[in-house]
Amino acid sequence: MTPVHFSFTSAFILGLMGLAFHRTHLLSALLCLEGMMLSLFIALALWALQLESLGFSAAPMLLLAFSACEASAGLALLVATARTHGTDRLQNLNLLQC
Repeated sequence: MTPVHFSFTSAFILGLMGLAFHRTHLLSALLCLEGMMLSLFIALALWALQLESLGFSAAPMLLLAFSACEASAGLALLVATARTHGTDRLQNLNLLQC
């Protein structure tokens, strides 16, 4: 495994571990998701460069566009949660309560 592959694999795993074990605030969960998406973007971009195919070169840009949409939706949810509940702590959010 090359150092480049090790770095984006470890970045993805760190984001996944942060999402799984450190879920106190919604903002930290969104940052972990964004880190995972960026590591996937780097992996797809490097894969497209290694394959040297023009047909696959649009996939990283498509993933980056979906990542931007995911980030904007997450920030909208964060603002709505902070306005309604007064905090972004995930322990205070109860899905069974309206």
